[in-house]
Amino acid sequence: SVDGVLAPPSNDDFREAMSRFASGVTVVTAAGRDGPAGLTANAFSSVSKDPPLALVCIDKRSRSGLAVQAAGRFAVHVLGDDQQAIARAFARPGDEGFGLAGWRTAACGTPLLDQFLARLTCIAHAIHDGGDHLIVVGRIERIDLGAGGDAPLTYFRGRLGALSPTATN
Repeated sequence: SVDGVLAPPSNDDFREAMSRFASGVTVVTAAGRDGPAGLTANAFSSVSKDPPLALVCIDKRSRSGLAVQAAGRFAVHVLGDDQQAIARAFARPGDEGFGLAGWRTAACGTPLLDQFLARLTCIAHAIHDGGDHLIVVGRIERIDLGAGGDAPLTYFRGRLGALSPTATN
């Protein structure tokens, strides 16, 4: 630091600091020009209850992110701890995840995974520049609660894992 001003963080320092924040894991799906598109995202959050809004951050270079923008509709699937293989598949380029996960197409054209802890079907409300990512705010049109396991899939220090749903006081 010079005169109490800290130097900007390096990309490695930023990545390390953010890896220490545990987050849930989601798969975001949308209808793409060439078929269903999907990606794994852990930058997901509620925004508002009235109207019901949630946001997801998507890499600008992602083909699936372009599909979300073009379609104007998307679904966010909150994954359970038994869905690590699906999270990994959707984290890679391509549509391998759809081969692992059962899915169907909603009447609006959005691909919907069959298994999830929660699924939020959204229409794009706003899209903001977020550096190398897009901040996509969706107005939630429908919520489905899954019948699957009750432990969420988490991401912490670069690893997928489970979080027990039982809390101790």
